[in-house]
Amino acid sequence: MLTEKQNYLRMLSGEQPEYVPQYTFGQMPGEKKLVATQMFEPPVISQHRKNNGGKDIWGVNYVATYETGNAILPEPNNFILADITKWRDVIRAPSLDGVDWEKMVKDDMEKTGIDRSQTALALNLHMGYFQTLMSFMGFSEGLMAMFEEPDEVKALLTYICDFYMDVADRCIDLYRPDVLTFMDDTAAWGGPFISAEMYEEFLVPCHDRWAKRGRDRGLKMTMHNCGKCEGILDLLVGMGIHMWEPAQTCNDLKAVKAKYGNKLAIAGGWDAKEHLLDPDVTAEALYASVDETFDMLAPGGGFAWCGGFLGPVGNAAVDRKNDILNRYVTEKCRGYYKS
Repeated sequence: MLTEKQNYLRMLSGEQPEYVPQYTFGQMPGEKKLVATQMFEPPVISQHRKNNGGKDIWGVNYVATYETGNAILPEPNNFILADITKWRDVIRAPSLDGVDWEKMVKDDMEKTGIDRSQTALALNLHMGYFQTLMSFMGFSEGLMAMFEEPDEVKALLTYICDFYMDVADRCIDLYRPDVLTFMDDTAAWGGPFISAEMYEEFLVPCHDRWAKRGRDRGLKMTMHNCGKCEGILDLLVGMGIHMWEPAQTCNDLKAVKAKYGNKLAIAGGWDAKEHLLDPDVTAEALYASVDETFDMLAPGGGFAWCGGFLGPVGNAAVDRKNDILNRYVTEKCRGYYKS
């Protein structure tokens, strides 16, 4: 049987894997379990993502949210940029002088302790250019800036991108990733925040600079974008993205699979919603929801499971449902292509 890494990379290559991969960002702190892929972010730019909040490298304060198991988000109503035309006075990329890149990468990889023969290493840089702009200004001011001062927004995003590409070029060949990870949540459940045309105009030029590193090295690439974002999938495929996650069910996933086949793998296709949110939902109802997702998206490959329940740490109902779900999914993943 293929290792988790081999099986996952086979799916990203457009082939049918031996079994359905299970996609996550990797081990959580303190966990020791075999995973198909582990996401790394250079610690010099990502400490706020790993320490339950605090100020990021740009000065945005992040806070943990109890309801989502201490996931972090920008502190509400505490924005650092009020006027996009004044961004040069506010936004300052930190100095990278004195960083021991080899030691940083070595320590980062040893801390996680993954076996590179068993787990694919995915390298990520940030949460996305759209999300970063919104973290600076909030959605109202950030979206208005994109309409009223597009040149200033592009200049700011280019400045941010220049910094991240500097970081990338200093450490990408030290990490030796198997996969490059992209993130940018540009949509909500009901629809996108910006049009596909705006996505192409403002965001693709920045994302594509990272994608070029992947294309030049022959690496697989994945994109995280929540919500109803099916309208930008042509743009992702055009950059060379191999997988989209978490592919929420507000999108027409049946049509997406029919259009792209295994060229764009789908990780997701399952959402904790409606009757599944009942604290006392039955195991049979959970099994049926999993079966429905597999039967729609898994045939022929191009699918990885990605899904679970979020809630406060230690919530008994959430833990029970995740335990039932994870046990069934693991069994389903291993046996699906054998049936």
